[in-house]
Amino acid sequence: MPGTLPGVKREDALLHVVVFTRSTPDTAAKVEVGADGKVSWGDAATVVNPWDEYALEEALVQAKNAGGKTTVIAIGPEMHSDALKHSLAMGFDDAARVWDDALASGDSLAYATAAAAAVRKLGDVDLVIFGKESVDVGTDQHIYQTARKLGWTMLSYVFKIREIDFNAKTIKVERLLEQGKQIVTSKLPAVISVVKDINEPRYPSFIGIRKASKAVIPTWSLADLGVSAPAAKTRAVTYRNLPPRDAKVEMITGTPEEQAKTLVDRLIEEKLL
Repeated sequence: MPGTLPGVKREDALLHVVVFTRSTPDTAAKVEVGADGKVSWGDAATVVNPWDEYALEEALVQAKNAGGKTTVIAIGPEMHSDALKHSLAMGFDDAARVWDDALASGDSLAYATAAAAAVRKLGDVDLVIFGKESVDVGTDQHIYQTARKLGWTMLSYVFKIREIDFNAKTIKVERLLEQGKQIVTSKLPAVISVVKDINEPRYPSFIGIRKASKAVIPTWSLADLGVSAPAAKTRAVTYRNLPPRDAKVEMITGTPEEQAKTLVDRLIEEKLL
């Protein structure tokens, strides 16, 4: 798939970085379940999954440092092409979308199966980067499953790539954990997930946007990847809107001492103290 964008050809690159992304509803959009039981966000625009922006930026930085190349992949229907166009506008060399009707009812394991197969199809990938999670589904298990399918090392919560040694084929990263920071060295190829502390994502340039709008993005089916979707281990039975909140507000007046006493009395009445 060399050269999704016109004139791009980096077959001799030292480092090939792949990022998986997706389009998600804007975090400010009102998401609700319609009468048909389907999730909708009205006419609100979709955006690149916010966590993916850091993964996209880091791929561009590392590829530039290495004289490398970048590929962005989305797994999903046509709506996810917007995220791919955004990535190309940022400076990615190639893009592809994976979709098959068999994936429509699939779970995270089906996603991982398709993702790993897409990486193998490219053949020369050294590093796969994911954002920390997908905000629309609130999960990251597909990332670990992809690494497992590939048989590659998984490094999560990366906030700094310290070094990539091309001769030794190793990567050294810093991970941000609850207990502190951890420095880890791993063999390449590897899969990593990054947090927002790692960089500041760039804005696509006007020229980049124009080039991306003309790009023809290939769509790969499961047959193209040489795999079939595994039987789903989980499935969504139904979606429901959250119940409305029955909240009451009482403004407490008086001196600070009186307000404090009234507040404590109310909390005791509600058995919160």
